[in-house]
Amino acid sequence: MSGNRTSASQNMGLRYTLVALVLPALFIIEWINGGPNAALGILNMGLISAILALGVNLQWGYAGLFNVGIVGFIALGGLAPVLVAMPPTEGAMSAGGGRIALALLAGIAAIALAIAVNRKAPGKTRIIAVPTVLIAGFAIFRMIFDPGVEAVQAINPSATGFLGGMGLPTLLAWPLGAALAAGAAWAIGKTALGLRSDYLAIATLGIGEIIVAVLKNEEWLSRGVMNVNGIPRPWPVPYEIDIQADAAFIERAAGLGLDPVTASTVLVKLLYTGLFGAVLLALIWLSQRALNSPWGRMMRAIRDNEISAAAMGKDVTRRHLQIFILGSAVCGLAGAMLISLDGQMIPSGYNPLRYTFLIWVMVIVGGSGNNWGSVVGGVLIWYLWIKAEVWGPQIMDLVTASMPPGDLKSHLLDSAAHMRLLVMGLVLILMLRFSPSGLLPER
Repeated sequence: MSGNRTSASQNMGLRYTLVALVLPALFIIEWINGGPNAALGILNMGLISAILALGVNLQWGYAGLFNVGIVGFIALGGLAPVLVAMPPTEGAMSAGGGRIALALLAGIAAIALAIAVNRKAPGKTRIIAVPTVLIAGFAIFRMIFDPGVEAVQAINPSATGFLGGMGLPTLLAWPLGAALAAGAAWAIGKTALGLRSDYLAIATLGIGEIIVAVLKNEEWLSRGVMNVNGIPRPWPVPYEIDIQADAAFIERAAGLGLDPVTASTVLVKLLYTGLFGAVLLALIWLSQRALNSPWGRMMRAIRDNEISAAAMGKDVTRRHLQIFILGSAVCGLAGAMLISLDGQMIPSGYNPLRYTFLIWVMVIVGGSGNNWGSVVGGVLIWYLWIKAEVWGPQIMDLVTASMPPGDLKSHLLDSAAHMRLLVMGLVLILMLRFSPSGLLPER
């Protein structure tokens, strides 16, 4: 037994060593071949992806909760910078903002009344009363809501046409993004976590798509398909044009052999790297502390055998709700960080393939149940996702070089752009076949 433990420990140490050597080497090579801007661009998105993978690992790796609506929580987090950092649209609140707020309150009141009636009304009365309350509440909601929306969207629709935000610092949007996602997770979890595990997957899938659909269609809130542009950057990241106006910076850049444009973009990306890295390190520290605490051991015990944990007096449903909210909050935080990096919100860009499936690949490849594995999987898979789009056409050109012109060759060359999907599927299959526990398995 002691020999097996020693061998397993050595194997784990070797894996950590290889990862610590290979992962930085990939970015060093990218820095040399593609330049610092390309390497830092991939790294910054890799850090955000690592945070997303960490959030999903809290749910799946700690508690075995299968969330297939990750895209919805990311989208809710992405809404936060719009609500916080964008300036308010002049005249929007007086034109229709008040009516929209009143309509939302009326809708909440109708739902609360329907819940109260469902709890207290007798059986036969409940069957009629609950639908009546909901239908009447919906009619009142639309009666107040629609005129307000029309008034807001009529204000300079080509440039604004939405309520705008509060004009506050962008960093304040990050905790709000986490709070919005946590609130949605609470609403889903209160309904689905007391049922079988497959109901949670169905609920998260549906709610995720509903959230994205709302953001695409409610122009008064997020401008819908017209997008929100010009979201301010978080402190302390400046704009390149401001840096380039600094004579001292230009002089220092020239001393390093860099032109002002390249130097300013590299500086901005380095600041983003420091900001995202600090958030990731804080989350890793908290996650590791939680994992190694009595609470973490309890969560893993519930994950491994719910019946035994419940027999020992653990409230399984409550703990599932707790970890589901925490993991979703981390995903919402990452969603807000993503929008802060992009400087714009594009609701139509929230694709489940990119923001759900790919995150799951990161968790599986990195090592479910291992926080460091999730971080490694997030950075590595994002690197492969980006590079596969570049390598695909190059590989296909090489494969078809000796083929005569024709439909087959044209089809292969046209399909090269989708090589990243094949690569992700191949990576996932190979990992499940040869290392199902991931690159860094749970200890």
